[in-house]
Amino acid sequence: FLPGLLALGAYTNPNGGIESDLAQRDMKSARALAYTCYQMYARTSTGLAPEYIEYVSDGDLGGIAIGDSHYNLRPEFVETMYVLHQLTEDPAYREWGWEVFQAIQTNCKTEAAYGSLEDVNNAGNQLPQDEMESFFLAETLKYLFLMFDPDTNLDLQEKV
Repeated sequence: FLPGLLALGAYTNPNGGIESDLAQRDMKSARALAYTCYQMYARTSTGLAPEYIEYVSDGDLGGIAIGDSHYNLRPEFVETMYVLHQLTEDPAYREWGWEVFQAIQTNCKTEAAYGSLEDVNNAGNQLPQDEMESFFLAETLKYLFLMFDPDTNLDLQEKV
């Protein structure tokens, strides 16, 4: 969530807008944090991020150790990808969002809905749990839909 918040702040900076030094610093931080979040997804066998990680000198994921391997269908990362894509039009953010969507489809889809995963590093060897948080429909899928809907063009600088 924080990278998207920093990006929105940078683009709406009242003291010089996106061109100000402060806004540029915030955008650099937003991009770097978003990339780190992306790596939390990309470095697991399912393509989904654990609930939390720890930075270590070595670890499961090359300097990142999984603190809790559970994936709970959370929206924060895809919201950030949506916000960054809308503001910057950088296709990398849409691509990262697509990778997460595909990972959710592959690993979390059930016969009737979607379920959380017990272990993000156990691809193909587990079934989704029989639980789905309400925020998955209300937020996670909403941001994924908005990111890929060609008819949805919200001006985040004006509407947020």
